[in-house]
This record gives sequence, structure tokens and C-alpha cells, in this order.
Amino acid sequence: MKLSLTVVFGLLTLLSAAANTKTAGKLEQYHAKFLSNPPLKLDDATYERLTATPREYTVAVLLTALEARFGCKLCRDFQPEWDVVGKSWVKGDKKGDSRLILGTLDFANGRGTFQKLMLQTAPVMMLFPPTIGPHAKRDAQAIRYDFTTGPQSAEQVNDWIIRHLPEGPRPPIYRPINYMRLFTIITTILGLVSFFSVAAPYLIPIIQNRNIWAAISLITILLFTSGHMFNHIRKVPYVAGDGKGGISYFAGGFSNQFGLETQIVAAMYGTLSFATIALALKVPRMADPKKQQIAVFVWGAVVFAMYSFLLSVFRVKNGGYPFHLPPF
Repeated sequence: MKLSLTVVFGLLTLLSAAANTKTAGKLEQYHAKFLSNPPLKLDDATYERLTATPREYTVAVLLTALEARFGCKLCRDFQPEWDVVGKSWVKGDKKGDSRLILGTLDFANGRGTFQKLMLQTAPVMMLFPPTIGPHAKRDAQAIRYDFTTGPQSAEQVNDWIIRHLPEGPRPPIYRPINYMRLFTIITTILGLVSFFSVAAPYLIPIIQNRNIWAAISLITILLFTSGHMFNHIRKVPYVAGDGKGGISYFAGGFSNQFGLETQIVAAMYGTLSFATIALALKVPRMADPKKQQIAVFVWGAVVFAMYSFLLSVFRVKNGGYPFHLPPF
């Protein structure tokens, strides 16, 4: 009886050693291919061999559909990120101490696998943990990663893979240098520097001109105080009918307005501003006293008329407004 148990134990030991040797050889074989072209390009047969049990390594497979006829934009958007993940692991773990293999199974080469897994969407990532060895897991079922929130970055996917790996190398993501983008940026910067070097004698006087900045500031203030942003936010109509076959240019109530009303109010404010500036700056500089007196009366009359019209608009907006100026 003791002899029989010894024989059985020996056979089990030999079978276990043979299985470990077989899986170790399979790992070395696929790791060598992985180093040369990461991630591995799989088909139905290589997918079955790579994920078959027993395995003493971890496999992460991206099931995707890259051909244009399948219309999977998400697959094509994520594929460059997946390639970055694969190349980062090759660069950071060349010896394969993590015992991780990354692969890609395209639908064009793996229809049988998609049907077997009953996959209706792509891309889908499957992570197969080891089934034997010191890091074997009791539940050898594949862990699935769905792209439910849209395209994922290489960093996000890499962090997800690392969370399911035992202790070992944790290579960061190495993104290749985009030399074309770098060249474009340098060329653009040099072009802008050259342009400003040539145009500086002409642009600096314009930029430093106080009158230009005053005009820009005044126009901006008039534009926004007249209700321009209100129109964009509320999507107000340009004009409206008055119910008598005519047109209403002003909407009743201070919380309503029309598009044309905003332009009329901006024109009133602009006229008042220009008249005030003329009275304060231009008229005092006039050398002829008679012309100066006429200018004072003219611009004063403009200010008076505009304020009268403005108060009449206030009464249209609110019938209880108590103030007014003739003639409006």
C-alpha cells in the first residue's frame, strides 16, 4: 500500500514538473514574439493556445474590430493607445519578470473566438490570470474590461492591468516623441518670432495707442451694457408684432427685450458717450469762441434729446416709471 502511494505521488510530481516545463516553454516562446512585435497579433488558433490551461503567466488580450467595414470608431481610436501599452511593457520589462503577455485579436482573424465568447460589441479586453504556480488564482475565469465610458488612455488601461498582477515590475507608460508635432511647433514659433521682429515697428505704435484702446473699451462696454449677452443666452426674437399689424421695437418689462431693442439702446448710449466726450475734450480746444458756443449748444441739445428718448424707453419698459423729459 505504501509502495502504491509512493508511486502515485511520484507520478503526480513528474506530471506537475512536465506541465510546468511545458508552460514555461510556451511563455518563453510567446514572450520572444512579444518582444519583437508588441502587442502580439493573434488569430483563433494562437488565442486558444495562449489562453489554454494550465498557464503560469498572465495574458491580456484586446478583442477589437479595426477594419473600416465594421464601423468601430472606438476600436480605431484606442488601438494606438494599446500599442503604447505594449511597447511600454517591452521597454520596461524586457526579461519578462512580470510573466505578462499582451495580445490583440482582430475580428477579421478571430470570428470563431468572438462567436464563442458571444461578443456583440468591441473593443473588449480580457485578462487571464495564471492557473498554476505561486501566483495562481482560485478563480481562473477571465477578467473583462469594457469600454463603457468611451476611449481610454494608455495610462488608464495600464493601471487596470497592474491592479490584477502579482508583485513584480510595474513599467510606466513611455510615449514616443512626436517629431512631426515638435517640428511643427518649432517652425510655428520661429515664424511668429520672425513676423513680430519685422512687424514690430508698425504694430507697437498701434498697440500703444491710447485712443484705439479707449475706442475698443467703449465699444465693448456699450455692447454688453445694452444686453448683447442677454440675447445670446435667452435666444430672444429680433422684433415682434404689436397685435395691430405693426412692429414692437421694445419689449414690455425689464426682464424682456428684443434684438433690435438692444441695437437701439446701444446706439443711444453710444451717442450720449460721444456727445459727452466731445463736450469734455473737443469743445474746450476750439479756438473760435463763436464756434465753441455753437458746439456747446449743439452737443448739449444732443445729450438732452437722447436722455429724453431714453426716459421714454424706460416708460415703455415699465408704465409706472415716474420721470420724463420733453419732447419725448
